[in-house]
Amino acid sequence: MPFALDKTVHVFDKTESGGVQGVRVRGDAPEPLAMIRSHMQDIAQAFTARDFSQPMHIHGADMPGLAEMKAAKADELSATYKELPDGAEILYRSRSPEIVAAIHRWFDAQLHDHGDDATTDNVKLTVKPP
Repeated sequence: MPFALDKTVHVFDKTESGGVQGVRVRGDAPEPLAMIRSHMQDIAQAFTARDFSQPMHIHGADMPGLAEMKAAKADELSATYKELPDGAEILYRSRSPEIVAAIHRWFDAQLHDHGDDATTDNVKLTVKPP
């Protein structure tokens, strides 16, 4: 990661059509904000091009769901970047039940890998915008 995990919170919220992956500044640590936004924007652009090398480098090539997401056709998976006041998020969408299930498996694996630095619940976050 290009920023300190202990200064950020990763959010993985599953939805019926995919999910929302976010990274937000934890507490009063505004330093990682630009890095978070750049990293998330890069991931959204790479995923749109079906380049999953960044998460494969960080989490391993055999992460659950990645192979299916990588094989998805252009109209089967979208990754849309959105800037937040305290970070950024990517909205993953698909109409394919198989791709949605792959996104959910991938989210579960990331929650496991990130441990205490990740959550599925935006409400529980105690972050303040910089």
